[in-house]
Amino acid sequence: MAKKSQSGCCAPSGESCCRVESLVSVDERGQLVLPKELREKAKIKAGDKFALISCESEGEVCCIAMVRSDQFAGKIKEFLGPLLKDIIG
Repeated sequence: MAKKSQSGCCAPSGESCCRVESLVSVDERGQLVLPKELREKAKIKAGDKFALISCESEGEVCCIAMVRSDQFAGKIKEFLGPLLKDIIG
């Protein structure tokens, strides 16, 4: 059985952790539906909150990721903590 990383699922590791789960379409109202299998696998329920993070390339958004809002602050601290230590000293 694979061992789960202590730093979270998005932390760099020797294994690939990301994959294309499905293709979805945006409707006229700008909404999309996450497939039931993915919602169950990710334990996503109605009312759950997510931070949407966009990446840009050449001035255009090329990638959008979702992070659970309750984990978002921890991910920011994890990412910026070492950087701030270097800056502040």
